[in-house]
Amino acid sequence: MSASLVRAVGICVAVAAPAIVLRVSGAAVPAPVSLLAFGAAVVAASFVLAWAADAARKDISGQLAVALLALVAVLPEYAVDLFYAFRSGSDAAYLPFAAANMNGSNRLLLGLGWPLVVLLALWVARRRREPGQRGFRFLSLPSATRRDIAVLAVLTVIALLIPLTGSIPLWLGVVLIAAFLVYLWSTTRSDDDSEEPFVSVAAHIVALPRLARRATVAAMFVGSAALILASAEPFAESLIASGRSIGVDPYFLVQWLAPLASESPEFIVAALFALRGQGAIAIATLIASKINQWSLLIGSLPIAHLLGGGEWQLALDARQIEEFTLTASQTMLGVAILLSLRFHRTSAIALAALFALQFVITGTHGRYVLAAAHTVIALGVFIVHRRHILPTLTALWRPTSYSGDDSDPRSPRSREDEPPNETWNNHTYAAQHL
Repeated sequence: MSASLVRAVGICVAVAAPAIVLRVSGAAVPAPVSLLAFGAAVVAASFVLAWAADAARKDISGQLAVALLALVAVLPEYAVDLFYAFRSGSDAAYLPFAAANMNGSNRLLLGLGWPLVVLLALWVARRRREPGQRGFRFLSLPSATRRDIAVLAVLTVIALLIPLTGSIPLWLGVVLIAAFLVYLWSTTRSDDDSEEPFVSVAAHIVALPRLARRATVAAMFVGSAALILASAEPFAESLIASGRSIGVDPYFLVQWLAPLASESPEFIVAALFALRGQGAIAIATLIASKINQWSLLIGSLPIAHLLGGGEWQLALDARQIEEFTLTASQTMLGVAILLSLRFHRTSAIALAALFALQFVITGTHGRYVLAAAHTVIALGVFIVHRRHILPTLTALWRPTSYSGDDSDPRSPRSREDEPPNETWNNHTYAAQHL
């Protein structure tokens, strides 16, 4: 086992050690101290989980690996959100927080994660361009991405029922979970069997002999998952208690601090791929994570609420309805941007700017205006990209492949607009230029 792997895992264990001691001893400490200890444990476990999930691609090929990687990567969000939903079944005081973490995670993923990957990938492409080449302005996505875009579009339409009805009924949860299972099954029909290179700690794990690699991945999965589940309750409780003790809105901490801690490893892994010119696995994993959160996570909330002693639907207050509306409108804009399979630099900057605006526009009226702005811009982009709507929707039932689409940079038809001597890397997304 390499020294780099031992050192990386050792650092994570050291960071999580205070939380382990507090959990085992049951010692009572001030809420902010508990928040720091268990928050650090969640971050450390999330890193280990991300490394193990990435390395698992060595033994699980194709798009299924990407979907499973994204599913495992969002385990911390599931643990915290489902805890709040479960407790809300017996204690109405937890109802306002049941969907807060989910909405924050979704908007953080799309408003910060997607732009980060695109801008980094374009920056790397510009650094690697040949003399005389024009500047790179957009990241080209392969035609196989159409299926995920279509799934995300359908889920967004279904999710619009939530703010319209003011609740997440159990039947809708079942529908969303079923949609996720269908999506997971559809990944096995993909024609793409290419393997993206491994980066960071995952590369050291993959270098191990097969038996040692699988044992290491399994141990990392079990250990990190156990730590996340053990830390979820005290971390969630300390978020609320810390907010009240230091005079910060607990809802704000639940919505942003928790997902920022749990999403950071995923962002870092995606950024590493982008920095190495491997935008494919980065953007694909972040899109798949969005699908997982928009289907399985939302669908699980009313089930957890019911198991916790609640009713057959998870009722939402006015603030949560506002948050769902804003999340849905942002997702609609994200789908519109992806339709053409070209993620422009200006689109990435616009998404990040609109995401930042919500921290300035805090009133209910302002939030609905921002949601309306998302919707109007999305409709405009849909009109501009209208010729891509039908091919995207039909991707729902077509096996995906990386050939035969004029938006795919590897398709011969796309070479008509390329300058002489232009070459493409068949194993990564290429940053195209205008």
